[in-house]
Amino acid sequence: MVRKFEIERKTKETQIDLKLNLDGIGRTEITTGIPFFDHMLTLFTTHGFFDLFLDAKGDIQVDYHHTVEDVGLVLGEAVSKALGARTGVKRYGYAATPMDDAFTTVTIDLSNRPYLVYNLPATMVIDSSFDAQLIKEFFRAFSVKGGMNLHILTMYGENQHHILESIFKSTGRALDQAITLDSRIPGVRSSKGLL
Repeated sequence: MVRKFEIERKTKETQIDLKLNLDGIGRTEITTGIPFFDHMLTLFTTHGFFDLFLDAKGDIQVDYHHTVEDVGLVLGEAVSKALGARTGVKRYGYAATPMDDAFTTVTIDLSNRPYLVYNLPATMVIDSSFDAQLIKEFFRAFSVKGGMNLHILTMYGENQHHILESIFKSTGRALDQAITLDSRIPGVRSSKGLL
């Protein structure tokens, strides 16, 4: 079974070319024009063992919002399409990841019922070089297009970089677990027989 997908999306605000291999080894070639975001996506793919080629051009002279959100839409769609009918996958994934002062848990259900819970600690010190709220928009788009119930809970932390790093690492690890094939699952993992 080949679990890969390629997608191209062009709007007046962004142009995105993406190639995803869910069964990769963590190879990346990521260019969004936003170095911090590239770093976070690299952490996601490295810790999830996904191969990702991503070339995104957006109106970052306005701000980063359109690029970050649209990458979430495209990446979520690529995950969903690469999974196909979602047969044989474990469906659920969980990861807990520390990063210095920060600690995040991520839980994923590939249910085809999108929902995002996104909780950051009130103790987070805001870094003005990158708006952490954009990451919530990324994950909202990712969960909707990916057809996943995604719960992100950072229990504690102060350093924004460390908090976001623990989130992306945990999300990659949890998704890797959820997409793992299990020979005991002949169809979809649901008592209804349908996701």
